[in-house]
Amino acid sequence: MFSSLNIFRIVALLEGVSYILLLFIATPIKYLLNDPQYVKLLGMPHGVLFVAYVALAFFFKKEFSWTNKEFIMVLLASILPFGTFYIDRKYLKPAN
Repeated sequence: MFSSLNIFRIVALLEGVSYILLLFIATPIKYLLNDPQYVKLLGMPHGVLFVAYVALAFFFKKEFSWTNKEFIMVLLASILPFGTFYIDRKYLKPAN
C-alpha cells in the first residue's frame, strides 16, 4: 500500500507546504497584525515534519546511492522554500 518511498514523498510534500505557510502566511500575520497564534499553530507540525524529512533522507541515502553532493542538496532543500518540491521531482519521483 504505502512504501517507505511514498511516505518520504508525502513527508517532503507536507514539510514543504508547512514551511511555505509558516513563512508566507503565519509570520507576516504575526508581525503585521501582532497575532502569533498561527505561528504557534503551524510551528510544531512543521518542526516534526522537518525532523522526519531529515531522518528519512538519512535512511534513503544508501538505498538511492546518493553522492555526498546529492545528499547535501536533499538536506539543504529542507531549509529553502519550495526546495522539497524540487527534490521530489528530481530525486524521489524518478525512483518510484
